[in-house]
Amino acid sequence: MNRFEFLKKIKFPKVGRPSVGQIIFWGVTAALSIAVYIFANNFTQCFTLADLPGDPPASCGVEQASELFNPEGTPIVDLPPTPVVLPEVELPSWDGASRINILFIGLDARDWAENEGPPRSDTMILFTVDPITKTAGMLSIPRDLWVNIPGFGYSRINTAYSSGEGAQLPGGGPGLAMRTVEQLLGVPVHYYAQIDFLTFIDMVNILGCINVVPEERLVLDPIGSGEDHVVVTPGGERKLCGWKVLAYARTRKTEGGDSDRSRRQQQVIFALQEKIFDPEIFPTLVAQAPMLYEQLSNGIHTNMPLEDALKLAVLGRDISRESIKTGVIDTSMVTFDNTTLNGQAASVMKPIADKIRVLRDEIFTSTGPLSPMAVPFGNADVNLITQAMRDEGARVRIMDGTFTPGLDQRAGLFFQSYGMNVTEVAASPEVYGQTVIIVYGPKLYTIRWMQSIFGIANRRVVFNPDPASTVDIEIRLGSDISGSIP
Repeated sequence: MNRFEFLKKIKFPKVGRPSVGQIIFWGVTAALSIAVYIFANNFTQCFTLADLPGDPPASCGVEQASELFNPEGTPIVDLPPTPVVLPEVELPSWDGASRINILFIGLDARDWAENEGPPRSDTMILFTVDPITKTAGMLSIPRDLWVNIPGFGYSRINTAYSSGEGAQLPGGGPGLAMRTVEQLLGVPVHYYAQIDFLTFIDMVNILGCINVVPEERLVLDPIGSGEDHVVVTPGGERKLCGWKVLAYARTRKTEGGDSDRSRRQQQVIFALQEKIFDPEIFPTLVAQAPMLYEQLSNGIHTNMPLEDALKLAVLGRDISRESIKTGVIDTSMVTFDNTTLNGQAASVMKPIADKIRVLRDEIFTSTGPLSPMAVPFGNADVNLITQAMRDEGARVRIMDGTFTPGLDQRAGLFFQSYGMNVTEVAASPEVYGQTVIIVYGPKLYTIRWMQSIFGIANRRVVFNPDPASTVDIEIRLGSDISGSIP
């Protein structure tokens, strides 16, 4: 019997036409089977938890290990960091009442030609002005400070400017320098003012000579060729003009090095402030501001509008010398170390964070340092901000902007449980969909606490300075956070 005769004798069951339900059942089963196969296949291909040979396919989104080897198969080490492209942020217009921080950057434009590339910054000073308390401050940052430059890794802080310019990042060198200082100190940097040294000399020539009090013998180097060296000795006031002012502020050939230089720079700034706000000179400078701005614009670059600069100048006239706090990150706040930069040995200053933060709080708050571990203004630990809010002791008024019965009382008790100094509760005169904070007095940490806990945006913080107010902070509750009040 052959196989064909054998198959004829087998009786197969009759199969009828499949029903609609059967078609759907088998269709779904087939689809699920295909999906399970695809998932299992991708999972096994992209599995990286164990050390398996081979590279995952590019579709897994995993960096190919082969990219870390050169054509000869040798591992590539010390890969250069890839700069992170940071978007430019459109700054809101200064309201004239909130604290404002400005980074001053001094550099020598001749470096563009000599180094065939963007220069490093020679001077960095962060200024702060508080319009409410009529106080100000300035913090000098040494150029050899070893910091983490966003997108580039650790290097001297004076390379932030040249790195931003060289990589053509949004905001350029000033933008990267601002972000670097923000990361170092934990305070926002709103504006920058960059000045070339030759333009600085022109500005001094416009204002006239200044008087300084040197503390040691200095040999001032000329800014250009053909000039003689000038020796300045201690023992009273000395009159300096033109390039000598710049040389006095720049020289590092003293025992204290950068620290001494920073103090001399602050001395020069105070002398220029006295000159600018001289009653016989200041009105003329304000009247000629647009013309002077145009005349010096080639060597002065800033993101501050002229209108804000004029508001700041008028405000500065009312700030006395005694109301300006000064600080220098000196040798007591760093440790010295050696490293290699561009293939050459280099000495750097590594910051001692706690000491710098205490100095930061002395200059950038009205209450001074709140604790040995000062609280950063950025993404700080909530517990630290809560403690800082308690220590600040701001008088707070809670107002119900939702007209929910008893919400103001409940919110007051809720905030008090965190240590907030709630002194008044009341109904709001208006209905609010989003919570608004009105600031009558300079209390930074209470605002930061509300922002860190409830995510309140800066645009909903309104500055309304009023020394006669019975509270420092007024919180008008909106429906956005009413559900968070137990």
